[in-house]
Amino acid sequence: MASAGEYPRHVSRALSTLIDEDAIGARVGELAAEISADYADVDELVLIGVLKGSFIFLADLSRRMTVPHRIEFIAVSSYGERESEDPGAVRLILDVRHDIGGRHVLVIEDIVDTGHTLAYLMRLLSARLPESLKSCTLIRKPDRAEVDVAIDYLGFDIPDVWVVGYGLDYAEKYRTLPRICALER
Repeated sequence: MASAGEYPRHVSRALSTLIDEDAIGARVGELAAEISADYADVDELVLIGVLKGSFIFLADLSRRMTVPHRIEFIAVSSYGERESEDPGAVRLILDVRHDIGGRHVLVIEDIVDTGHTLAYLMRLLSARLPESLKSCTLIRKPDRAEVDVAIDYLGFDIPDVWVVGYGLDYAEKYRTLPRICALER
């Protein structure tokens, strides 16, 4: 029987660890401390988690932050349902529930690949006139960038491999692995 957060041995062989639990924990702690220091004088920080992939990162990050904050969620789709759709097209699936106008906002992403999704979200949220708007992502694939988008808080840069675990999935599988793994072909 597999332990919590693990998959049976025959499935795990297709995975190789890129970033282990200790490295993730240490970096999340560093990011939380940096964000807390940067927002120390703010009454409340709004963390907007991009579903589904950011939920574990957001939970761990927010528990380690020392500044007052609240959590919102947003969901987008970056994959067209038809082959003819623009490959960079992003659609809003779920919007935040409260007004962010005049608030300090931090968008929490699991991964920045091409940059299209984060660029879209930053434009969308900026139009709502927050006091400040920044981004935080756990991982980035710099070799895949198609759009220049600022990342204010970055966990890790990784090579161009398909990754799973710690919120990241492949066909809705592997999200709950406690580490980030490359999915071997």
